[in-house]
Amino acid sequence: MALYPSLEDMKVDNMLRAQLSQESMQPSCGAYPPVVSRAPVANPPAHHMYPALGDYMGLELSSNVIALNMPEYQLQPVQSSGGVANLIAPISSQSLTIQKATVTQAIRQVVLCKDKDGRCGLRLHSVNNGIFVCHVATGSPAALAGLRFGDQVLEINNVTVAGMSMDKCHGLLKKAPVNGITMAIRDRPFERTVTLHKDSLGHVGFQFKNGKIIGLVKDSSAARNGLLTEHQILEINTINVVGMKDKEVSRVIDASPSIVNVTVIPTFIYDHMISKMSTSLFKEQDRTPAV
Repeated sequence: MALYPSLEDMKVDNMLRAQLSQESMQPSCGAYPPVVSRAPVANPPAHHMYPALGDYMGLELSSNVIALNMPEYQLQPVQSSGGVANLIAPISSQSLTIQKATVTQAIRQVVLCKDKDGRCGLRLHSVNNGIFVCHVATGSPAALAGLRFGDQVLEINNVTVAGMSMDKCHGLLKKAPVNGITMAIRDRPFERTVTLHKDSLGHVGFQFKNGKIIGLVKDSSAARNGLLTEHQILEINTINVVGMKDKEVSRVIDASPSIVNVTVIPTFIYDHMISKMSTSLFKEQDRTPAV
């Protein structure tokens, strides 16, 4: 899936792709000017229609705030292969096995459809003039398209949703056609997916309470592969577990194959997300129809 440093870059890329596609269908008679490819912008303009990642749901993610509340993430600027400056947040500079979180302002485009009941299977919520995904139904078109709790929605079918109400955004989805619904999405920050392996007893080596990791078993797969305490579980093998009771999460882990992919986010960020989203929007969420 293509990632873009900004919403504007995604729009330019889509325009160039359409132009290239149209030109490839025209006769080669030399009447059309060549299309010049556009490299990613190393320093995106300051007038973006959306705030930088430093403001996520109104939460400041400056280096000082990160050092105070998430000291395990030591930010270091790097230059990606695409020429866009990112921030890499190593959990530990001493361990090569611990996965790193890449902090970007990357935008991705998803295309989804509606099911037989005319629903996409997601619920949105307005926070600080931004629109965020607060629920994705299991097995729904939204889930299959890769939408996740905490993602920010920037556009729906080329309509900018900044400043819109939750009801108005849901209205856009209800009026959308059955197929080809496009959305521009910005990822939630500081998430990590850690791959764990069950031992002979079927354990992966961590304890959790209310979805929060509170302990690691020494020399377990969780400890060896960089899972950390003070992190909230978001997904198990891509299954959304936000809002589930601990017993339900345990059943998801037990039902998983020998390899278990656990997606987590720092509790500091998760608690802020939950404080901004009404708990009624995601508790017992599978019992409430999504749009």
